[in-house]
Amino acid sequence: MERAKRAVHVLANSSEADLSSRCHPTTDATATAPPLDEQWSVQQVLTTLPFPPPANPTTPIPFFHILERLKTTPREGWRRFSIPSSESISDHMYRMSILTLLCPGPLRQKLDIPRCTVLALCHDMAESLVGDITPLDGVKKAEKRRREGDTMDYLTRQLLGGKTGCEEGGTLLREAWEEYEESVTLEAKFVHDIDKLELVIQMMEYERRGNGKVDLGEFLRVAEKIEMDEMKGWCREILREREDYWKGVGREPGKPDIAKTMLGQGGEEVEVDGKMAEKEEGGKMDDSSKG
Repeated sequence: MERAKRAVHVLANSSEADLSSRCHPTTDATATAPPLDEQWSVQQVLTTLPFPPPANPTTPIPFFHILERLKTTPREGWRRFSIPSSESISDHMYRMSILTLLCPGPLRQKLDIPRCTVLALCHDMAESLVGDITPLDGVKKAEKRRREGDTMDYLTRQLLGGKTGCEEGGTLLREAWEEYEESVTLEAKFVHDIDKLELVIQMMEYERRGNGKVDLGEFLRVAEKIEMDEMKGWCREILREREDYWKGVGREPGKPDIAKTMLGQGGEEVEVDGKMAEKEEGGKMDDSSKG
């Protein structure tokens, strides 16, 4: 609580130069960065919990308690920038889930929307024990995948298996998580786009909260990787809002090159789900968001 109060005081009272120097990845010794030890294990993490789950639960209640960690663990990217009262992992997944339910009409006809919502609800579930690992943490992609896979096995087979009576639900969650990770189905690709889109929305909201003193433009790199035209259309609307906001405070926002590419300035407009979206000369939809 005290840390959050200090961060609010910084946003409200720092000069622009001072705030800029503060809004860089923090090296706070109290930060709970994921361990770099290659021997990381679920059991190792469980020994650090004040109330670890029983070895062979007979009800799903221990699983419910583990889920609480998603509500209390902040998203690492925002913590690194000292964003006060930043969102938790479950905050992020909740809005993603709502966004899946609001999928635009033409795309909606191609998707299993309930399946998309399940993917959104469980795609970061392993972070309840693994933590929110980012590229800056130095954990290799294969190692991150191992930790998360081991965690999902533990959550869905041990905490939801045996005598709990929840094996079917556990299997559903494990398979949905795997589907998202493999990113092969159209539903998984859609939810990956939603994951990126939700980050861009949150980024702009934190910038507005900072009253023109917090520029989080470096997070726009994820916008370039949004693939579906309908999601690009939503992203363009968010970027237009952001552009208008920074014009209103008399400043040029960070990463204007990415924003201009996404907005397709100078291109022909076409309609996507009732909205006007940019199209390159020659009739091809702007696909600049692909990495």
